[in-house]
Amino acid sequence: MIDLYTTPSPNTWKASIMLEECGLPYRILPVDIGKGEQFDPAFLAISPNGKVPAIVDHDGAGGPVAIFESGAILVHLAEKTGRFLPASGAARSDVLAWLFWQVGGLGPSSGQAHHFLGAEGPGAALGASRFVRETERLYGVLDRRLADRDWIAGDYSIADIACWGWVWFNGRLVERFANLVRWFVAMSARPAVSRGREAGFAHIPEAQRERLKGRWWSAAALHEATA
Repeated sequence: MIDLYTTPSPNTWKASIMLEECGLPYRILPVDIGKGEQFDPAFLAISPNGKVPAIVDHDGAGGPVAIFESGAILVHLAEKTGRFLPASGAARSDVLAWLFWQVGGLGPSSGQAHHFLGAEGPGAALGASRFVRETERLYGVLDRRLADRDWIAGDYSIADIACWGWVWFNGRLVERFANLVRWFVAMSARPAVSRGREAGFAHIPEAQRERLKGRWWSAAALHEATA
């Protein structure tokens, strides 16, 4: 059994989608970040940075193991199951490169763009301009990567799982990237992605749940992507 400490968000969806894709048994342990539960000493013992997601794998090779940081969780689960990450060679390096690209670039920039687009006061417009430009640049990188392939790094992998939520997060910036939209639609059609996104919905307010159930794409973009 795996304990998943989480609250639904683009970052935590990486862990829940991977668990669903691998068919691993897990239980949700909600962390209410609005109440500051991420700073409870018991949680910090599992996730020293005070961030979700985090897991405790009770079936680790040497006994229970706690893992924090979403990228590390994806690699652990991939190696545990032998799925969605090649065992060696250039194919493995390619998947890991795109995973770290998401962790170091796409996630932080997309999150900051979303924040500043909804912010007010001094610096909000400057912050929005900076991070929107960088997020659009990164979406362009991913769009070019997907021009001649279905998935980001060879077969479907943890690189795709890592990136999906951060494309969902800023949909209004994405629609002009046709290859990215096509990939996003294909990802969203996977049952495990849908189940992973909804993991933990029972533990959040209804209004938040309804926002997270929404789809960002327009009818025109969806038609173009699936034509």
